[in-house]
Amino acid sequence: MTVAERPTTGFEIPEVRVEGRDKVTGAARYAADFSRPNMLHAAYATSPYPHARVRSVDTAAARAIPGVRAVLTGGDVRGMRFGRTLQDWPVLCWDTARFVGDRIAAVAADTLAIAEEAARAIVVDYEELPAILDPREATAEGAPILHAESEAASYRFLRGKREPVPHPNVQGFRRHQHGDVAAGFATAARVFEHEFTVPRVHQGYIEPRACLVWIAGDTVHVITTNKAPFALRDQLALTIGVPAERIDVDAGHIGGDFGGKGLSVDESVTYFLSLATGRPVKSVMRYADDVQATNTRHAAVIRMRTGVSADGTILAHETRSLFDGGAYAAGKPSPMLQPGDTMLSLAGYRIPAADVESTTVYTNTVPGGHDRAPGQPQNAFAAESHMDLIARGMGIDPLELRERNAIKDGEIDVTGAKASSSQVAAVLARLRADSRWGTRLPAGRGRGCAIGVRHVGRGKSSLVLRMEADGAVEIVTGVSDQGGGQHTLFQRLAAAELELPVDRIRVRRGSTAEVMVDAGVGGSRVTPVQGNAVLDGARKLKALLAQGLTPPFEVEGTASQEHHEYGAYAYAVDVEVDPETGQTTLRDVLLVADVGTVINPVALRGQLEGGFSFGLGQAVMEELVMEDGRVATPNLGDYKLPTIADTPAPRVVLLTDAPGPGPFGAKSVGELANPAVGPAIANAIHDAVGARVWSLPLSAEKILHALDAIAKGAKA
Repeated sequence: MTVAERPTTGFEIPEVRVEGRDKVTGAARYAADFSRPNMLHAAYATSPYPHARVRSVDTAAARAIPGVRAVLTGGDVRGMRFGRTLQDWPVLCWDTARFVGDRIAAVAADTLAIAEEAARAIVVDYEELPAILDPREATAEGAPILHAESEAASYRFLRGKREPVPHPNVQGFRRHQHGDVAAGFATAARVFEHEFTVPRVHQGYIEPRACLVWIAGDTVHVITTNKAPFALRDQLALTIGVPAERIDVDAGHIGGDFGGKGLSVDESVTYFLSLATGRPVKSVMRYADDVQATNTRHAAVIRMRTGVSADGTILAHETRSLFDGGAYAAGKPSPMLQPGDTMLSLAGYRIPAADVESTTVYTNTVPGGHDRAPGQPQNAFAAESHMDLIARGMGIDPLELRERNAIKDGEIDVTGAKASSSQVAAVLARLRADSRWGTRLPAGRGRGCAIGVRHVGRGKSSLVLRMEADGAVEIVTGVSDQGGGQHTLFQRLAAAELELPVDRIRVRRGSTAEVMVDAGVGGSRVTPVQGNAVLDGARKLKALLAQGLTPPFEVEGTASQEHHEYGAYAYAVDVEVDPETGQTTLRDVLLVADVGTVINPVALRGQLEGGFSFGLGQAVMEELVMEDGRVATPNLGDYKLPTIADTPAPRVVLLTDAPGPGPFGAKSVGELANPAVGPAIANAIHDAVGARVWSLPLSAEKILHALDAIAKGAKA
C-alpha cells in the first residue's frame, strides 16, 4: 500500500475509549468482581522449600474446620499438568515440589478466611532435596535433575514434536549459524567480548489473577483474567479431560497484562474443586503469592563476542545466552520453549556472519514466562551496551558506529534473514538531528543511545461484523480488553472504512461459546492481525451494500499475517550522575519510533510513553530479589515500580512514511519502546562519569562500585 492509498482523514478525531465510561465509573467488572450463588473460595497449601519430596499430606485438621467443603491433594489429580505449550506444571504436586510456592493442596470453603485457615492446617511431611538456584549450575556435572527424563517423556507438548535438548535440565535450546564466522574473526582488526546479566522482574500489573469456575449441565464455565481465552480453553480441555466445546471461557476487562496474563495457574485446580463440591469456586491470588508463584520475566546471563574491521564494520558475531526458566516451562507459548525473541541478539545491524546460541534451563525458582517484548530487554541491554563498548574501544562515536552498521534492505541480520523495509538508518538520522547529539554537556552529564527493532505481530484472527437495520454496525469479537484500547481501535477502523461516525460502530466482546476463534491479545498482534480482520469485514460489508443487499446481515472478517516485518526505534538520553552518591537523573529523553500509519494518536502515544516507563523501571529499580529460592521482594512496597514522579516525559518523534502490513499501513507499537531503555541509560552513565554497569538495574550502589573500581585501577 502506498502512502497515497492510506486514509487522510478520520483518524484525527478525538479519541473516546469504548470502555472508558465503564472504567471511570466503576461499572467495568473484572474477574475478581464476579460471584455466583453458593460460591466457594479457594486457598492453597504451598511448598516452603525450593526443592523437596512430598512424603505425605495430612488434611484431617483442615477437613474438620466448619465451612470447609473440599480438600484436594496431589494424589487426587495425579498426572494432570498444565501449560501453554509444554504441560509440565502439576495442577497440585503429588511427589515433588520444585519451587517455593509450588502448590501441594487446595481447599474450597464458604469464605476466603476459612479456606486460608484450612490451608494453614494442612500438614505436609517434606524431604528437602538439593536445589539449583543459579542457571549456570543447571548443566554442571553432578547437578540434580529436576525433571527426570522418564517423567519428562510423559509431558504433553501442544505444538507438534518437541525438539531434543542437550541436557535434562534444559527447557529449550536453539542455535543459528550463517556466514563464515571463523574467517570473520580471523580477519577482524579488533575482537570485543563482554558479559552482561539481567535479573528476574515482574510485569507489575495491579489487578490480581482471578478466576471463577462452575459446572452447569455438561458445560464448564470459566471467568478469567487470561487474555487469550481460546488458548486457555484448549489447554484446559487437555488438562482436565473435558472436550473444548464443553468449556466456555469468558475474559472481560483485564486490569493490565504486559505479557503476564497469557498463562493461567488457577483454572485447572478450581475446576476440580468445583467438580468435588458441585458448587462454583472462586480463586483470587494475593499479590505476594502472584509474585512468588507465577511467570516472571526470565533472568539471563548473556555473553557477546564481535569482530570488527578498522572502521568499526561488523564482520562476525557470537552470542551465548543463558535464560533462567524456573521450575517449569509451562509459561512459554513458543514451540522452542524460549522466552520470546532470544535469537534476535544484535538486532538492527548488518551481520554477515553469526553464531547465536540460546539456552533456557530449569532451576528451583519461580517459573519464567512472558513479559512485554519477551526476550528482548535482556538482549537489548547486552547488545546495545556491547556496541557502545566497541565504539569506545575503537575511538568511534557511538551513534556513528550504529549508523555505519545499520541494516538496510536486502542485507542479512543476526538471524540470517534478509531485511525488508528497514527503517533503522532513517530512525538514526532523525535521532542525530533531534537529540543535539554533538553538543557539549556540563561535567557529570552524559548522553547515551540505543536502538531496537520489534517484529510486527503475526498470527490469524476472525470476527463478525453485523450491519443492523438502523444502519449501525456491530463488531462481535473474542478479543479481550487488557487496557490497550483494542475495541476503540476496531471502532475507528470500521468507521474509517465504512465512512460512518464512530458512534455508529458498536463493539461487543463475547465468550468462547459465542464468538469466532481468535488467538487473543499478545505478540504485538492486535493492530496488524485483528485490525486487518476488522478491515476485511468492513470491506465485505461495503461490497454487499453496493450490491443492494438490505440490512440486517453479517459477514466474517478474517486476517492472517505471517511476514517477518519489523518496526525500528531508537533512544537518546541525557543523564546527570552525582559522583558522590551514584544517583542518576534523566535530564532529557528522545524516542524516535517507526510506526507507519497512526490510527489512534492518543493510544499510540500512550503505548510508546508507557513502554518507556516500563523500560525505565526495569532499567533503574526493578528486581525480584531471590534469597535461597524465595522472592524477598514480594509486594509493591519492596518491589519498586516507577511512579509518575520517577518518569520524565519523553520527547517522541514518529516516522510515518513507511507503511507496515497492518490496516491502512499501520505497524505495531505496544512492545516497541521498552527494551532499549536500559542500555541507553547505561551508555549515558558511562559517558557521564566513565562507569560501566554490567547488570540491571542500574542502581546507585552499582555506579558507586564501578567508580570505586576505576579509582583503584580495576575494571569498571
